[in-house]
Amino acid sequence: MIYTAENEFFSLGVKEMGAELTSLKSKKTGTEYIWCGNTDIWYGQSPILFPVIGRLLDDKYRLNGVEYAMEKHGIVRKKPFKLVEKTSNSLTFLQSDDEVSLKSYPYHFDLFVTFKLEDTSLQVTHKVVNKNDSVMYYSFGAHPAFNCEIGDYLEFDTPQTVLNEQIDEDSLLIDNQVELLKNEKRITIEKNTFDNDALILSGYTDKVISLKSENHDRVVRFLFDSPVLGIWAKPNAPYVCIEPWWGINDNHDKKSDLSEKRGIMALEPGAEKSFCWCAEITE
Repeated sequence: MIYTAENEFFSLGVKEMGAELTSLKSKKTGTEYIWCGNTDIWYGQSPILFPVIGRLLDDKYRLNGVEYAMEKHGIVRKKPFKLVEKTSNSLTFLQSDDEVSLKSYPYHFDLFVTFKLEDTSLQVTHKVVNKNDSVMYYSFGAHPAFNCEIGDYLEFDTPQTVLNEQIDEDSLLIDNQVELLKNEKRITIEKNTFDNDALILSGYTDKVISLKSENHDRVVRFLFDSPVLGIWAKPNAPYVCIEPWWGINDNHDKKSDLSEKRGIMALEPGAEKSFCWCAEITE
């Protein structure tokens, strides 16, 4: 099922399955900004990544001496969320732990996701709640896919020196950081940009990046606050994913406990933490 909301400028669609953003459409121009999810290319549109980012070594981890299995990007993206609040311009969804999730992630949690249209922007807020009497270890990431064309580009507001890491054929970090930008602003999306999978960016100080084109004046200005930013698409595909990550893939070094994973976060008992991104549209 797809739930909808709207304001004067845009309409919004979100799938019940995975609380996945499926549409952000301009009422002024009819432009659809979100990738259609063509299964011949890539079935996703905007998956939510929790409680891990990317792939774990051998798809497993250890916690308090017990080994658990977990698939790539975690446990919530292929399960339904419940709509818990709807207004004319917003939708809020909830997914909580259950008997199935506890087998791979032994924590009780609530994950709320709110999509809100404000003028010509979409604001997305994810709130993680720890319902345990112990610290909960987790990562979080968003993965929205925006329509674009080869030759379009992503541009920081100010010149940046940005490091890039990559993953191998097993989706594990290679641990080889290189400079992608050196006091520059622009990343052009070319046919071969993603031949080696995602760009995994860090080191930036500017938390705004815009999707632009030489062929039209539309701009998606993406605001985020994560320490890592993934940029990805299937090679030569007509979309690009802008992915704020609070966490990162495993490398080939075996960890004795989830608490040792690079980028892992710790949430105190009864505490909550929000993660936000915003897409401001100019037409």
